[in-house]
Amino acid sequence: MVLGKDSLTKDKFVVHSFLVEPGRWTLQGNWLERDKMPILVKGKILIAWSRDDWFTMVTKLIFPGVDMDDISLQYRGRLTSRDRQYTFVLQHSRLGRVEGEGWVAPESIVQRYWVLSDRQRRTGFETLYRLNNDAYHMSSGTMAGHYLISTMEATLERQSG
Repeated sequence: MVLGKDSLTKDKFVVHSFLVEPGRWTLQGNWLERDKMPILVKGKILIAWSRDDWFTMVTKLIFPGVDMDDISLQYRGRLTSRDRQYTFVLQHSRLGRVEGEGWVAPESIVQRYWVLSDRQRRTGFETLYRLNNDAYHMSSGTMAGHYLISTMEATLERQSG
């Protein structure tokens, strides 16, 4: 049985609006890399659902005021009902081809991912903590082997209309 966006949002245990509902979101926060000062990051996120309960999420991150390339991410995944877990594939402009998994918990959405065919053994994680129906706090990080190479902390806000 496929869970999909309709049953996830109606379940009294799960009250998420991010990812489980189609919509547009903005992101603003800080990007950190080893031995560097925090950098302002802004972004836009678009989430869409197909009739067969597959989701797509497109994200673009920009770094205003610094000479740093934008980051583009294109996700495709599917939610299932059994454990509120999902898998996804991702095309990442810096990391390349990525696979991952996510869990929809009562107050957060947690994802982890790994870069395919990567000699540096890069992996990452994201935690999106629900503040209310229109806002989430996000904390993420990317590792190479055992070392943290970048993190991001940001607030996501749903756009109306």
